[in-house]
Amino acid sequence: MAIRKIFSVGPRFAADWLVVGLGNPDPEHARNRHNAGFRVIGELAKRTNTQPKAQGSTMQIGVGMLADRKVALVKPKTYYNASGKAVTQALSWTGCDLAHTIVVYDDLDLAAGAIRIRAGGGHGGNNGIRSISQAVGPDFVRIRIGIGRPLHNGEPTWDSELVAAWVLSDPRDEDRRLLDEATAVAATAVESIMTEGPDIAGSRFNRR
Repeated sequence: MAIRKIFSVGPRFAADWLVVGLGNPDPEHARNRHNAGFRVIGELAKRTNTQPKAQGSTMQIGVGMLADRKVALVKPKTYYNASGKAVTQALSWTGCDLAHTIVVYDDLDLAAGAIRIRAGGGHGGNNGIRSISQAVGPDFVRIRIGIGRPLHNGEPTWDSELVAAWVLSDPRDEDRRLLDEATAVAATAVESIMTEGPDIAGSRFNRR
């Protein structure tokens, strides 16, 4: 009688940590305020000497070493507001749990260049985080990068058209400098989260 061998197949992109940067995939959005998360993934790709590549219809993913941990870097291809679909797939492909998942994204209600780190929480009106929380739950680590809120007649505005135009525009001058600086700081904060945990990382990197 023939003996059938059974092989255990692990995750397709096995990693210790999953880092997801939120943004929109089209080239014209590359420098938009809304793509702050993508730019942090780009910085981490340089540090890990890897390059996320398209896999299926949901994401670009690459795996490298960071702070002696194997880390999967992900840029969703699903567009910002449907990021939950990509994160669901990424969790399956990497074998990571939410406690070892970091999502990096822009925040209108933080000043340009400000950074906030926390584990878990609500979506704060961010549709990308809302999508992820609905798909997999809220218990992942967040790094928020401030992009500031647009002004109308000198006052902060919540007008949906003005906000959409703001997040899908490129920062200029001082805002651009602050966001470029925040990109590097946020990438270093990812390393700190992996080695020291989100609470200590937050005490080191949370800034106005």
